[in-house]
Amino acid sequence: MVDYDPDRLRAIAEAMADAAGLPADLEVVVALDDRSPLGRYSIDSMDPVLVSMESGAFEDPKHPRQLSEAGAAGVLGRLFFRVADRLTEGFADAPDDADLEPAAGVAWEVHAAGRLARAGQQAQLQRWRYHFRNRHGFTDEGDAAFDTLWSADTLSWAEVQALSAAALAGIPA
Repeated sequence: MVDYDPDRLRAIAEAMADAAGLPADLEVVVALDDRSPLGRYSIDSMDPVLVSMESGAFEDPKHPRQLSEAGAAGVLGRLFFRVADRLTEGFADAPDDADLEPAAGVAWEVHAAGRLARAGQQAQLQRWRYHFRNRHGFTDEGDAAFDTLWSADTLSWAEVQALSAAALAGIPA
C-alpha cells in the first residue's frame, strides 16, 4: 500500500538500530505487511529480534501511499529503543507486546520517544504528551510522570510501570 524503497528502509533501520545502541551482531528482522494501510507495529520475538508492522506505519500523512522517512525513523527508533530495553536485566520481567496493558505500553513508548528525540530524531513531544494524557488523565501527576518518562535515559520496567500507575492514581474519581 505504501511505495517504499527496501534499500532506503534498510538504511533507516540500520541508523535507528545504531541510535538505540543495539549490538552490531544482533540479528534484527523487520517484517512489513505491505498489504495493510493500517499502522500497527510490535516486537514479536527477541531471538532473533522480529519487529512487525503494517505499511501505514511508514506512510506520509500529507502524501498518501508515500514513504515518510521521518515517520519510519520514528517507528523503528521507538521499537529499537524498546528492544534495547528488553536486552537489559531491568526489563527481564516486561510482558510481551501483545500482553502489555495499554497505559503501561504508552508509558514505555513515551520513554522510548524521549530517548529518540535526544538521539536527534523528530519525536513530536506534544503528540506524545497528548497521547499519554489520553491514557493517564489530564492531571499534574500525569504531566509529572510524562516529564520523567520523556527525560530519563535509563529506567527499568518496574519504574515505567510505577510512573504509569502514579499518573493513573492522580485521576479524580
